[in-house]
Amino acid sequence: MTLQDFFSSTAGQICSIAAIVVLFGLILWSGRGRQLEPKVMAISALLVALSVILNQISIFKMPQGGAITFFGMVPIVLCAYFYGVRRALMAGMCVGLVYLVFNPYVIHPVQLLLDYPLAFGALAFGGFFANRKHGLVIGYVFGVFCRYICNFLSGAIFFGAYAPEGFNAVTWSLWYNATYLGVEMIITVILLSLPPVRNLFEHLKYLAGERHIAPPRTEEPQPDESQSAAD
Repeated sequence: MTLQDFFSSTAGQICSIAAIVVLFGLILWSGRGRQLEPKVMAISALLVALSVILNQISIFKMPQGGAITFFGMVPIVLCAYFYGVRRALMAGMCVGLVYLVFNPYVIHPVQLLLDYPLAFGALAFGGFFANRKHGLVIGYVFGVFCRYICNFLSGAIFFGAYAPEGFNAVTWSLWYNATYLGVEMIITVILLSLPPVRNLFEHLKYLAGERHIAPPRTEEPQPDESQSAAD
């Protein structure tokens, strides 16, 4: 039995689901003793489910795997923005394993890790920028870059045979993975940079509560200078 056959089978799907359950257990365990933990668990599960759903909505599918999705990477980056790298890493790996259940394509154990749990988990590294100015946008770009590295390595090592004339395994993987990830990244960055969207996620970060941050600032109206002079 090949790895592809195993992960397409019921036994392989059960193993993937068991791994997902373990990862959710680790999310719960990683911050035990804190009062907000059930809230963290619920929001993390919601973001995982949302990421899985959005990743199933493809705007454009690439011929050899990969797709431009309907903001499918955003929920994991949001998890990192709300709760930090550690929890988002586990949440992203959950998404990768769920994706493995629904769309398995496995030819080697290392390729499995690179294309599924590690690729989606790598989005969590955007959390390193969570507390910086424009941290969500910067973190999203960095998270996508980290995922790109995983997909690039998988393509260069295991899918070089698909490289067309004029490309070798490395240059083909560089270009191929940059196309769909880059387009989705550009579209998403434009959306996340809009002030109403940015303010919404800053407020949601405050409501998520784990970081104990101050509430987002609201701009107070400036006094009318002409009116003050008249007074």
